[in-house]
Amino acid sequence: MWMIIKTWLSGNALRLIGWGMAALSVSAVLLGARQAGRNAERVDQLKKSLEIKDAQLRATLNAPRTRGELVDRLRDGKF
Repeated sequence: MWMIIKTWLSGNALRLIGWGMAALSVSAVLLGARQAGRNAERVDQLKKSLEIKDAQLRATLNAPRTRGELVDRLRDGKF
């Protein structure tokens, strides 16, 4: 039995190595695409959080600084 397996492996070793390399290549491409998708999602989340932070900073800059400014804005309807 061992001789049959040994002879079959010696005749098909290169073919098995080729198929193994092809399978590894395909799996590497698929894992790379998966990682690229995760990175793209991470970038989108970072952009959204930066936009929110910038909006909050702009709102802080435009906020009334004293009670008098607040009263004036409320009377003018600009608040």
